[in-house]
Amino acid sequence: MPIDAAKALAAEPRTGEITWGHKDVQLYDLGIGAGIPATDPDELRYTLESGLHVLPSFATVAGAGSPGVIGGLSMPGVDVDLARVLHGGQSLTLYRPLPAEGTATTAGRIAAVHDKGKAAVLVMRTDVADADGPLWTDDAQIYVRGEGGWGGDRGPAARRETPAGPPDRTVERTIREDQALLYRLSGDWNPLHADPGFAKLAGFERPILHGLCTYGMTLKAVVDTLLDGDVTRVRGYATRFDGIVYPGETLRIRMWRDGSGDGGADGGEVRVAVSAVERDDAPVLADTVVAHS
Repeated sequence: MPIDAAKALAAEPRTGEITWGHKDVQLYDLGIGAGIPATDPDELRYTLESGLHVLPSFATVAGAGSPGVIGGLSMPGVDVDLARVLHGGQSLTLYRPLPAEGTATTAGRIAAVHDKGKAAVLVMRTDVADADGPLWTDDAQIYVRGEGGWGGDRGPAARRETPAGPPDRTVERTIREDQALLYRLSGDWNPLHADPGFAKLAGFERPILHGLCTYGMTLKAVVDTLLDGDVTRVRGYATRFDGIVYPGETLRIRMWRDGSGDGGADGGEVRVAVSAVERDDAPVLADTVVAHS
């Protein structure tokens, strides 16, 4: 078996250092669609260096996204064919608001290996801290097709039912034709998102948008519409990637309040479902939850 679960779980964390500045944050924000309209005060907080607000999802690209999914696939005990790999989900836990500029240490490891029968799931965990203590923990769920079936733990059931009843808010966000080209400048250089020939070899009619770009766009929509534009209220954010998005399409983002939902001491959650409007609301993100204060 190419995945040696015991070896992968026992491996020492890989440590490193990352740095970022306001230009990295601004580039990320533009990559997830901020700045339209360009002079809107609500958009300037994401694009103007004075008083810059940092969306927690920036953590996925801070320091060019190191160590990231590819780093997890080079850990001891993991030897897989990249063509069989899918980025299945992402979750983020925040310990305090992200600064617009910083230097931090990272520690990446395989936190879990699950046997799903026809696939294995690796949970690549990255803990990030600066001189003042922990900043965030980021988990990437990596599906490796054809590597399950050894009788290991199946892991937790990830799927959650879509909330009953109409959503509290529904917004639509149009993806620019050049958005994948801009987003990849934050560190994900996979040609699947830029090269038409490579995309066709991978089975797609044209380049697709990064899942983590949709992830960032969705969090921004939740913050802007249900959290009063306050990025510091986000405490956690998790999703399952359920379908592809093409640049030029429109995202339909449906949101349901869950819990107190009023910013009280106990906080609450926002449940979210994201679909592609032009393809009959084909699912894009599922099991999506934003935990907030």
